[in-house]
Amino acid sequence: MRKLEASDIRKKDTREKIELGGLIAKAGLRYEKRALLLGLLIDAKDRLDGNESERERLMAIGAKAFGHEGK
Repeated sequence: MRKLEASDIRKKDTREKIELGGLIAKAGLRYEKRALLLGLLIDAKDRLDGNESERERLMAIGAKAFGHEGK
């Protein structure tokens, strides 16, 4: 039973990582260096910390990219 749980956890983790990689590609950043991508993400995290207006602005951009305007 434990092997099944560990396997399910690994599969879920792998799927999540693949989905996150898909977001990088969708953003048009597929060919950027990893250090740049990590820097962008760290910077965004720092800018979001307690900043609801920035969070809402970026959510709107993301929703539009997904085709979910107004959701």
